[in-house]
Amino acid sequence: MKRPVCFKIHPADNVATVLQDVPAGTELQILGGLSVNLIRSVEPIPHGHKIALQSITIENPVIKFGVIIGRASVQIEPGQWVHLHNCRSQFDERSQTLNIHDGSTTDTRYE
Repeated sequence: MKRPVCFKIHPADNVATVLQDVPAGTELQILGGLSVNLIRSVEPIPHGHKIALQSITIENPVIKFGVIIGRASVQIEPGQWVHLHNCRSQFDERSQTLNIHDGSTTDTRYE
């Protein structure tokens, strides 16, 4: 059986994108970024979402495409799902109020 993969876009990235739904405990091959390595997911990660490739301490940058796409809002460990629950935009404070599963707002009531 083929090992699931994630893709590291740029050598400076500290996250990679998973290319299929990944259950907790899955060993993934890291492709791209001028390297091929392995990482184990520590929690389920949905297809198209990010997995941490290294520890990212609170307030440190989350890097994808070789650029900062956000900052860690809590300590993030290798293999963790990186998304709205543990990183924040440095451009939009409202991103802290989005539902982590579907991106809908949680700070606005629609009646």
